[in-house]
Amino acid sequence: MVHTNSNHSKQKPVKAMILAAGRGKRLRPITDKVPKPLVEVCQKPLIEYHLEKLAQAGVQEVVINHAWLGHKLEEQLGDGSRWQLKIHYSPEPEGGLETAGGIIKALPLLGDAPFIVINGDVFCDFDFGDLTAKAQKMAEQQEDIQGFLYLVPSPEHNPKGDFGLNEDGVVQAEGPFTFAGLSILKPELFLGMEVDFMPLAPILREAMLKGQIAGKVQDGFWSDVGTIERLDNTEQYWLNKAML
Repeated sequence: MVHTNSNHSKQKPVKAMILAAGRGKRLRPITDKVPKPLVEVCQKPLIEYHLEKLAQAGVQEVVINHAWLGHKLEEQLGDGSRWQLKIHYSPEPEGGLETAGGIIKALPLLGDAPFIVINGDVFCDFDFGDLTAKAQKMAEQQEDIQGFLYLVPSPEHNPKGDFGLNEDGVVQAEGPFTFAGLSILKPELFLGMEVDFMPLAPILREAMLKGQIAGKVQDGFWSDVGTIERLDNTEQYWLNKAML
């Protein structure tokens, strides 16, 4: 028992990356003047909800990539000390590097342990303590799991879903669930890959064929804030919750 506690005390704090380089064309004209993660829900930028919850979950360092209007993210969020966080920025060329490209570029800042990845344009009421606990568990286990995805029941705008989940918790390359934009990934998933314009989904699907991606279906409120309508719906949900 003493040995277990000793190991636990030596665990490094989990790092997180927030993907914030997207253009957000469907949220124009709002995103003509602010980057998508700074779009506000109830007078608070989307990305600040993530930062608050990451800090509460024990994360100490966060990497934020950016492209479109990235200087505004840096001006708004600063060094992260407002949330007792240390924020590192990973600037990308105009147009960004897509999801995987952005992660690969940021790997030197993320270290060699499993890290949390969060899409900057999602909004949810999930407990981020579950993400840090899962990341620490993945760091301890020797099994060949390269990533862990949080899935949600598919919303109206993605009726066919992205992925499936078998009874052993292994993610399948096709199925009725939607990827929630929350995951824990190991740096090994990107072994040998160069920084380039590269989406994440094909890399995940290839790993799924080898049984290397696990996951779970998450309960609770979740919204991909990709359109004005979804932004309005998300804000209405949060206002209603605040009134309860």
